[in-house]
Amino acid sequence: MRSRHLIALAAALGAAAAALLAPGAAAAGPGMLVGAVEDDARASSLVEAETRMELLRLSGFRAARITSYWQPDRSEPTETELRIVENVVSAAERNGMRVYVTVMHVNQRTTPLTPERRAEFTSYAAALARDAGVRHVIVGNEPNLNRFWMPQFGLDGANTASPAYLTLLAETYDALKAVSQTVRVYGGAVSPRGNDRANGIRPTHSPTTFIRDLGLAYRASGRTLPVMDAFVMHPYGDNSSQPPTFTHPLNTTITIADYGKLVGLLAEAFDGTAQRGSDLPIVYGEYGVESEIPAAKAGLYTGTEPATTRPVPEETQAAYYEQALGLAFCQPNVETTLLFLARDERSRATWQSGLYYVDGTAKSSLARVTRALDRSTGGSIARCPGLALPVQPTVLRFTGRAAARRGAFRVRLRCNLDCVYRIRLVNAATGRAKAGKSGRAGIGELVEVDLGPRRLARGTYRFVVRLQHPVNRAEPTVRESRPFRLP
Repeated sequence: MRSRHLIALAAALGAAAAALLAPGAAAAGPGMLVGAVEDDARASSLVEAETRMELLRLSGFRAARITSYWQPDRSEPTETELRIVENVVSAAERNGMRVYVTVMHVNQRTTPLTPERRAEFTSYAAALARDAGVRHVIVGNEPNLNRFWMPQFGLDGANTASPAYLTLLAETYDALKAVSQTVRVYGGAVSPRGNDRANGIRPTHSPTTFIRDLGLAYRASGRTLPVMDAFVMHPYGDNSSQPPTFTHPLNTTITIADYGKLVGLLAEAFDGTAQRGSDLPIVYGEYGVESEIPAAKAGLYTGTEPATTRPVPEETQAAYYEQALGLAFCQPNVETTLLFLARDERSRATWQSGLYYVDGTAKSSLARVTRALDRSTGGSIARCPGLALPVQPTVLRFTGRAAARRGAFRVRLRCNLDCVYRIRLVNAATGRAKAGKSGRAGIGELVEVDLGPRRLARGTYRFVVRLQHPVNRAEPTVRESRPFRLP
């Protein structure tokens, strides 16, 4: 995870968000949840938190991940921190969104290694669940990197990071489940790369080694309970110019296209134990593609871009995000993908992977990515082998008999996923259609279908509605109205 300056989201967009978003906006369907890593969602007032969360929702995000930092000698969050996190949770609920909270220590010097420090850390995490309503907790951040976890190796060159992290994860799991069994605990948050060199300038572990050793430590512990409900991976490409379709079959790196490698490692680590492995849900907790900064915006940023980043044009950024979401959507164990970030960081040495510039104005990539996010939530971002998505109506209202007597025939409809609808008005006795109309609706979109004014002969009639997913088709869902008689 990269550090962020907390910058207020552009107030000018607030009116647009309020106009386009209704209370109780549709939450994600049964497929992949999509969100943003965005600490700008943190706010000291509920009104401000709602404004920021509405902007994320307007951009197509259905989830947000924020950070809460534990520090040594602190066993619970400050009142200010609790209020901020509670505001984010409340704002997300009002917008039909999910909040993930990463609970982590500040840097390698504060790694909670002793029983006393771990007890403080776990108590801090439990307080967020108990007092701020947090239900999705990610434990730590990139523990396979020396930037966030030390030591990585023992004097004999053995991996000490995986066993130590496992102990923290297990104790945090137990503390959170003691608050409520409904709290979901997310482990790993692993970086996609590492060198596995104990004597290197930067001692780190590859995700391949870290996951294997995490499994060995779990088996050696003799634990008979799980330590996590899902595994978090940060599947960044080697640089921003690398498409998400690029695979790494010959090395230890894990990116989105290396899904099979990740599932295989989790199976090797945990299958046959109390901890799920090959079927463990996966969260892609950070994925970002940096875009080039146009000359007109360059003065808003500071510093210089590292040569290794290799940012891409905004149209390529949009294409890569679309590809990444399509890949992840078809990976059965992946339940969530979080983009890093919604808005750029100011320092060029950090990340300009957002859909908004640092001043809050939209990049040209925003519209395409928003459509991709919506299609991911609605189940249409990709056609997946063997995937069949049944569609259900969440709103279905028919014209009453009084309106029908006046010759008005309308249906109001909202689907839980993207849907293709066919609506017919039929004679209940003969089944013969007297009127009909077809169309398509996005997830959560409220449509009103007017079959047109018409005069019908005396008889009994009913509406018949047929719903089906437009891409990953299951058997159609058919709903009928109660029959009504016209004199």
